[in-house]
Amino acid sequence: MQDFRNLAVWRKAHALTLKTYRATECFPRAELFGLTSQLRRSCASIAANLAEGCVRTQPEFARFIQIALGSASETAYHFLLARDLSFLAQDEYAFLSEQTAEVKRMLTSLQQKIQRDAGSTSRTRSK
Repeated sequence: MQDFRNLAVWRKAHALTLKTYRATECFPRAELFGLTSQLRRSCASIAANLAEGCVRTQPEFARFIQIALGSASETAYHFLLARDLSFLAQDEYAFLSEQTAEVKRMLTSLQQKIQRDAGSTSRTRSK
């Protein structure tokens, strides 16, 4: 079991969530229970799944990383939608989109590391 705050990807996802909350403050009031809520929840879900996965077994942690990846993809779509609805300026969208893509790359890398570690552990046991 590890402290989720030690994961670079968790720190990056948490920072993205904070930026998302700030970016959505100026969304139309009519979207409070719509896109604002959806975007905040999907983004917060990335870091939350990493936090929960850290107290699980390695195979379970890999599953939580997969769920976090799904939330990151959902977040990427919501940013695109917000831009297309003119709720986000192009430069703000570009920044948030790139940050989301970076989190997705980091999640993929972490997932691959866990799979490699699991493979080397099973090979060691079978010798």
